[in-house]
Amino acid sequence: MSVENVFFTPVSQLCHRDVVTCEQDQALVEVADMMRAHNISSVVVCASQKPVGMVTDRDLRNKVVAQGLSPLELRARDIMNSPLVTIRENDYLFEALHLMSRRGIHRLCVVDDAGSLCGIVTDSDALRLQSRSPQQLMKEIEEAESTQDLKMLRLRMEQLVIHLMGTGVATRDLVQTVALLNDRLLVRLIELVRAARYPDLTGRFAFLVLGSEGRREQTLATDQDNAIVYADDLTPDELDRLRDFSIDLIDNLIGIGMPACSGGIMAKNADWRRSLGDWMQVLGKWLHTPTPDHILAGSMFFDLRTLYGDESFEQSLKQHIIGLLRRNNLFLIHSASNAVNFKPPLNFFGGIKAERRLPHRGSIELKKAGIFAITEGVKAMALQAGITDGRTRDRVSGLQQAGILTSRQGDNLIAAFDFLVTLRLRAQLLSLEQGREPSNYLPLNHLNRIEEGRLRLALEEVKNVQEFLRSRFHLHQVSR
Repeated sequence: MSVENVFFTPVSQLCHRDVVTCEQDQALVEVADMMRAHNISSVVVCASQKPVGMVTDRDLRNKVVAQGLSPLELRARDIMNSPLVTIRENDYLFEALHLMSRRGIHRLCVVDDAGSLCGIVTDSDALRLQSRSPQQLMKEIEEAESTQDLKMLRLRMEQLVIHLMGTGVATRDLVQTVALLNDRLLVRLIELVRAARYPDLTGRFAFLVLGSEGRREQTLATDQDNAIVYADDLTPDELDRLRDFSIDLIDNLIGIGMPACSGGIMAKNADWRRSLGDWMQVLGKWLHTPTPDHILAGSMFFDLRTLYGDESFEQSLKQHIIGLLRRNNLFLIHSASNAVNFKPPLNFFGGIKAERRLPHRGSIELKKAGIFAITEGVKAMALQAGITDGRTRDRVSGLQQAGILTSRQGDNLIAAFDFLVTLRLRAQLLSLEQGREPSNYLPLNHLNRIEEGRLRLALEEVKNVQEFLRSRFHLHQVSR
């Protein structure tokens, strides 16, 4: 279902409830004074709590002042627009917009089944509804003037995801939307921080996003993973300013609601803010000594993407990574082994094994259940084939084109990945509904029988790709 389905929102969810009203026999000067006091352009005229007319500032201008009449001698009933056009509270917004367009008016009274006044809806509420549209939210992010604005807009992003999920937007489109909005939010924050306090900052650097953000595969529970690369010949003063900017930026990013990385993979930390030459040395160290920490760091870094700054650094780093991997396949072997070690929660008979211990009894952790194995396994195969860019589905397509995966293998893998990500989003939304932080744990009792069957098939596909990784990287030869 497309984003346009937001126009099927009941007007009861959008109308203004605090409507200023008056009686039919109320003096017009009193009505005008009410409009002035409340800074509004219209007053609803009621009889026995039912709307019977409306007085607008346009009526005062055209029916009183322009006619040379004295407002002291008039009542609300004398100039009100009547009969009043109304809409019921359970009718959809598109019906309200159609009525306003057809009648050439800008507002409608909303009534309940008994005809009593509930609120008022205006044509500008269609624009307000666009806060649930990615396009409008993108525009507001780009026009944000403060970090406080961005904090509010980030909350709106969360609400948008909840809404789009409910309208049936495809998971891949939803994840792409989240990634695009998140990118714009972060770029706007960089622009604000730089303009406010670092106008002298060097332009010879790049702000990199890593991991799922680098792949544009964020969901609601994604924390930040980022780094900075800069020119080798920056002066000490330029380095000091870049350090201060990095700390300021990440602190503000945390301040607007983007969780800090628990592993410290953030540009404010010196280990993740290096010159191009230093990064190349570090990458060489990681790839030649694939310890668990180096595998984690390298795997995160290999998804690097320039969000802001000089993109030539990204290209240099990616070429360096591919060159290192061609000379030494050991890192990818260990990376593939790491992906294989996360076994999908299936029992001997093919049933789904849920957590037995509190607080997650009866649930499965979807990232560990299969998402991690797919993203990391596909990444290892893609890097081995020299494919460095793109999302997981793009890498699978590249592996199909290279003949490493068959068309059927790739299609099945993407279907499994998409379904697991869909369930992950559902788990996160369920956490929010229950007043908790987004979580990857999904209670199995929230799945119907068909969905549970699809989940078993997806987990079986995870097992299949893990077997493929064992064969391709000869993991039986890797010591445990």
